[in-house]
Amino acid sequence: MHYSLEKVIALIGARLFGHHLDAQIDWLLTDSRSLAFPETSLFFALRTKRNDGHKYIADLYRRGVRNFVVGTVPNHYEELYPEANFLLVISPLKALQRLAERHREAFSVPVIGVTGSNGKTVVKEWLYQLLSPSMVVTRSPRSYNSQVGVPLSVCLLNEQSQIGIFEAGISQPDEMQTLRAIIQPTIGVMTNIGQAHQENFATIEEKCLEKLSLFKDTNILIYDGDDPVISDCVQRSLYTGDLLAWSRKDADSPLFIHTIKKNETSTEIAYAYLKKNYEMTIPFVDDASIQNALNALAVCLYLHISPSVIAERMKKLEPVAMRLEVKQGVRGCTIINDSYNNDVNSLDIALDFMSRRPDQNGMTRTLILSDIQQSGMSNEELYAKVAEMVHSRGIDRIIGVGPQIAAAHSAFTIKKRFFPSTSALLESGVLNEIQHELVLLKGAREFNFEELTELLSLKVHETTLEVNLEALSENLNFYRSFMKPETKLVCMIKASAYGAGSIEIAKTLQDRGVDYLAVAVADEGADLRKAGITANIIIMNPEMSSFNTLFEYDLEPEVYNFRLLEALIKAARKQGISNFPVHIKLDTGMHRLGFNPKTDMPQLIDRLKHQSALIPRSVFSHFVGSDSPKFDEFSAQQFQLFDEGSKQLQLAFSHKILRHICNSAGIERFPERHLDMCRLGLGLYGIDPIDNHVIHNLSSLKTTILQIRDVAPGETVGYSRKGTITRPSRIAAIPIGYADGLNRHLGNGHCYCLVNGKKAYYVGNICMDVCMIDVTGIPCHEGDSVEIFGDNLPVTVLSDVLQTIPYEVLTSISERVKRVYFQ
Repeated sequence: MHYSLEKVIALIGARLFGHHLDAQIDWLLTDSRSLAFPETSLFFALRTKRNDGHKYIADLYRRGVRNFVVGTVPNHYEELYPEANFLLVISPLKALQRLAERHREAFSVPVIGVTGSNGKTVVKEWLYQLLSPSMVVTRSPRSYNSQVGVPLSVCLLNEQSQIGIFEAGISQPDEMQTLRAIIQPTIGVMTNIGQAHQENFATIEEKCLEKLSLFKDTNILIYDGDDPVISDCVQRSLYTGDLLAWSRKDADSPLFIHTIKKNETSTEIAYAYLKKNYEMTIPFVDDASIQNALNALAVCLYLHISPSVIAERMKKLEPVAMRLEVKQGVRGCTIINDSYNNDVNSLDIALDFMSRRPDQNGMTRTLILSDIQQSGMSNEELYAKVAEMVHSRGIDRIIGVGPQIAAAHSAFTIKKRFFPSTSALLESGVLNEIQHELVLLKGAREFNFEELTELLSLKVHETTLEVNLEALSENLNFYRSFMKPETKLVCMIKASAYGAGSIEIAKTLQDRGVDYLAVAVADEGADLRKAGITANIIIMNPEMSSFNTLFEYDLEPEVYNFRLLEALIKAARKQGISNFPVHIKLDTGMHRLGFNPKTDMPQLIDRLKHQSALIPRSVFSHFVGSDSPKFDEFSAQQFQLFDEGSKQLQLAFSHKILRHICNSAGIERFPERHLDMCRLGLGLYGIDPIDNHVIHNLSSLKTTILQIRDVAPGETVGYSRKGTITRPSRIAAIPIGYADGLNRHLGNGHCYCLVNGKKAYYVGNICMDVCMIDVTGIPCHEGDSVEIFGDNLPVTVLSDVLQTIPYEVLTSISERVKRVYFQ
């Protein structure tokens, strides 16, 4: 999408409050967590039962968004948001849908509309896999099939699109009319009809007719002709287009399925299309996959893809992420994750898939199932049916989660346990008993089944790390004072924010308007998202196994070589993702990670230009020695390399790509090299990397005295009798050791802590959980506070003794040390 703001105003019939009509709109935004390109984003402040997009306007404005579609213009907007444009409409949702409808009308390409109770996303993704080798396909991202998701999907159509594939989902009557106007399909696919969302419809036929209304104006409708409900509803709908009803029973149907032969891991299908016989094989054996493949087959045949090409591509079909995803489990288990939705039909599909797993022989089959909602049946009827399905599929054990399924426990005659909530299951310890089992996870989203892989325990410790959040803000402002107001800032909070605790640090930085946060691995970013952090997050060291986490939590990975680039493109395509922001790393002399700006740029640009899954949001590099004047000549060479390579990348794309190379020291020493953005690391935590002086101390590691005893001369203290006492001494034991991050090399008198402001040297070897200090002559008692490092004892004292850098000391503080935050 690329529209002038003036064009958008005309298309949606908005009233403008603001004076910046020269704005260009390339991106539509409804979720502040997905912000990637604030300069050209248009935010729709949607109101729902649970949330109101208007409350995110201030945060988005601070992060660079300047264009908003609103139902209410903020008070004093000219003073609070002087550079903003507010497009006032009656309903931001209706405006989004109207914009998508007008955008769709600008394209005359074939558009496939897919609906049904199950299989919509799989059919859409398999059609993409089958069609994309020979044409440019634009499709719904993931499962964007709602009143919000459909318009966002359709707005992805562009000048390169040769065909569109969009899925539509409804939960109540009269919703499909809006989606039909947006999608305007020319080809219709009805996957099946089941019990999902049945509670809002009087009969299953009513729901089927509502879904079929999507195809009112299509040229052709594709469906399973053997399904009596769909076939009857098609006749009742007075559909006027062509019908392609495939059948296993009617030899006169245009697509007749002769035979279906299931092997151990594949299925052979013989069929006749327009009376000519053909064959194909798919790498799946469950009934749902066969039905989905036949729907996709019918579409391909209608589009004149040759049967031989179809057969070749069908053999290579890949499973769709978030649909019956198989993972290696702990303690010899195999996990089938289908916790994306939960209704009777999808449960039957999942149980069928589970029963056909080639690796299930000899393994106990366990089903972990949450309450099933939206069934349209009474609880008694519903769980009687579920029990019948579970028993018939040979499940050995069921673990039920939720009050409804727990109340129906008597319906199940196999080994069983029931819990009122996911948290109750976690606390029970039952998950620790599962081993060498095939486990199907089937839960509605609200039950948070992702937590079933995490066993949490309360950690209590008398050693604490006190974190001064006001000092964090002061350090941030110190470095901002070197920067121009328009220069963006990335704050590094990897390694648990250099030991300070990433969540609270991230919240503070987000409140202070930092543009990006950066962590090392995807799990760190996911933890931030779960804690409510909405700021953009860069993942500096993305792992191949973390791609699903990146996509699920909108985490933006660094890309540093072609292997990672190709893997990311493949993974994004598999999940139906387009324009996912990435950050390109160039190696200008560190020789750690990065593309070579001298030799790799043409190939890199060519690869990025010929795909739509990823989009470069920034390009960056690392100074090797910006903290020291002796490396200034080399730093200049690095900058020249980066300047040339990054400009070459920017010239290849029309959108803005942020350039950044300055770290904490570079911010201070190289203001002329700040470019679009800088990265703030150690300096944020109070240590100036140029000379290691403390700016504003952020973290103080403290503990308490457990016990004090008198030790006579000649006695020893600690393991291996290394601490020999030479005078009558008072020795205190404190609850901190190397498991907490206190380096053993500080022991035996090499360093000290502070007790009531006095130096107390470590005596003997530092133990795992405890160490001893000499408090002779220091007024103190058991329970008194001890400062390991902090306001009065800089962390650099410890790093100097250890002949290392402050980074190492700070990041070594164990997670078991409790963090205490204060202003």
